[in-house]
Amino acid sequence: MAVVLVSGGLDSMISAASAKAAGYRVLALSVDYNQRHKVELAAAARVAEALGAERHIVLPLDLSAFGGSALTADIDVPKDGVQPGIPVTYVPARNTIFLSLALGWAEAAGARDLFIGVNALDYSGYPDCRPEFIAAFEGLAEIATKAGVEGQPFKIHAPLQHMTKADIVREGTRLGVDMGLSWSCYDPTPEGLHCGECDSCRLRSKGFEEAGIPDPTAYAVKPQG
Repeated sequence: MAVVLVSGGLDSMISAASAKAAGYRVLALSVDYNQRHKVELAAAARVAEALGAERHIVLPLDLSAFGGSALTADIDVPKDGVQPGIPVTYVPARNTIFLSLALGWAEAAGARDLFIGVNALDYSGYPDCRPEFIAAFEGLAEIATKAGVEGQPFKIHAPLQHMTKADIVREGTRLGVDMGLSWSCYDPTPEGLHCGECDSCRLRSKGFEEAGIPDPTAYAVKPQG
């Protein structure tokens, strides 16, 4: 059994599918952090159902009370392409917070495996997507929990860690998942389309194009590289 972070995005969907393919019973965890793109939670529900999750918890945790990100505050989502550095769409300590919640559920449920869809190659420059972060959190889990102290360490699985976005799309195809169920856009249009201009839309589109696999996504504007 594994606790799998399922945001509704493409990467978390393929991570969850990897857990399922590896034989784990899936406990899916999504966080309603009052994100601008809350439509992703509907996608998370679709993904959890499609993958046969035994339980799907959508945990409310309003990170807009802190702000500090274009996803949780009144800050424009950048539309000028992927730039060097850490973008304003970075949510302070988001993956640390999410993994902590997943760790709590895993310990309570008797699971010792956690899955997260972070990626350190084709991504937007977030520090909490790097291998160093995953390794450090795994070490923290061992000393911060009753299970860890009693010799039952936790394993943090990041199956997409070293994949390009094209590799991830190919892996989704190999696993036979419907990638059209996922949602990536940070700034959805009023009509419910991917904007096609934010970093996440651009990376998603680039992945399908480089993989040579048809993109099932409905964009308001055709993404540029």
